[in-house]
Amino acid sequence: MNEPTLVILAAGLSSRYGSLKQIDPVGPGGEFIIDYSVYDAIRAGFKRVVFLIAPDMRRDFEDAIGRRVSGYIETAYAYQSLDRCLPEGFSVPAGRVRPWGTAHALLCCREAVDGPFAMINADDFYGAGAYRMIYAALRDVDAQARPMRFSMVGYRLGNTVTDSGRVCRGACRTRDNRLDFIEELTYVVKTPDGPAYSLDGGKTLHPLGEDTTVSMNFWGFTPALFEEIERRFPAFLAHGLDENPQAEMLVPNLVGRMLREGLCTVDVMRSEDVWHGMTYREDKPEVVAAIRRLIDRGEYPERLWA
Repeated sequence: MNEPTLVILAAGLSSRYGSLKQIDPVGPGGEFIIDYSVYDAIRAGFKRVVFLIAPDMRRDFEDAIGRRVSGYIETAYAYQSLDRCLPEGFSVPAGRVRPWGTAHALLCCREAVDGPFAMINADDFYGAGAYRMIYAALRDVDAQARPMRFSMVGYRLGNTVTDSGRVCRGACRTRDNRLDFIEELTYVVKTPDGPAYSLDGGKTLHPLGEDTTVSMNFWGFTPALFEEIERRFPAFLAHGLDENPQAEMLVPNLVGRMLREGLCTVDVMRSEDVWHGMTYREDKPEVVAAIRRLIDRGEYPERLWA
């Protein structure tokens, strides 16, 4: 049987939030969103977690999170930086500040992951059911199958928007619980008439149905994905930065191309849970209140690691 690993992407710059949101407490015992993610993963069956962080975060991150969860789950670290995993002949362009994106983040985890794995964001609260679904899918996956067999937990768009500003969402089209098409929309906002997206920086808004299935970067992959990222990364560096020097190589866009090329299939498991996340500092009170409600309903203990 496959023993899945949970990969948590926590190397972001937190530019919109204004501080290191990965270690900003939201629980009554000082717990972070990552604590609840790891707790839910353990309950689902995961026995190993890899934290993908920036190299200079290691000491603070381990002090704040790593040490208190390592007694409950095997813990490892991987590191994302601009010069890590760069193909031969490439260098970091002058003025480049942002990381290379979530696909590059996964590539930086390659040495720490040797089997099927789930990928999540550090600042998203997904709900316990999502971990149970993805864990079951990964335990049953044939890592040698071609086309590659991937999975994804999808959410109802109306459950994933914030009052605080724009967000990125992967809008999905599914057929028979399989992903047929995905488009990464980088400007999705909540309006009085419902969610809307823009392709021109907010000048023109297009309505997007609240029941649209969206990706929240909760994916299930096999290690074969690493080879695809490594193969495509040089082309991204050579041509993908022409229009935008700060462009990122994003997992939803990568999966979308692989779908079009017939290289993978993606089983979509729909979660009806309400997503909670801290994209902006103004989001924190709502996240704190939501966790309080879950504790009061008995879904989490008052102190996670007591």
